[in-house]
Amino acid sequence: MKKLFMLCCASLLAACSSTSPSHQASLDGEVFYLQRIALPPSATLSVSLQDVSLMDAPAVTLASQAGPIKGNVPLPFHLTYDPAQVKPGHRYALSARIELDGKLLFINTEHHGVELDGSAVQPVRIKVDPVR
Repeated sequence: MKKLFMLCCASLLAACSSTSPSHQASLDGEVFYLQRIALPPSATLSVSLQDVSLMDAPAVTLASQAGPIKGNVPLPFHLTYDPAQVKPGHRYALSARIELDGKLLFINTEHHGVELDGSAVQPVRIKVDPVR
């Protein structure tokens, strides 16, 4: 009986150790603007990777990064996403915004489509424009 119990335990341990961990993929890039101004120290940068396939539905966010801005432009970002969420035939895009105390200062006004099949040129550069 002890041998059977030990054999079952060993089988369970082997099954648990053979499952592969979740693989992650990432996109690196930088956000920049053309104006020659410094941002206030309390400004924040938000960058999102979204599935924009459906035109009449909200975009689905696969990954996002938000936080205080450290340094001057270009502002680096790193997004980690689960490649299992990437669906064949879908379109994906990056969006970026800079805010100060909840007020939008800069946002990307051009579509920044990305290929999530490993062929995307990195770092990805996203230009943001001032909001007037």
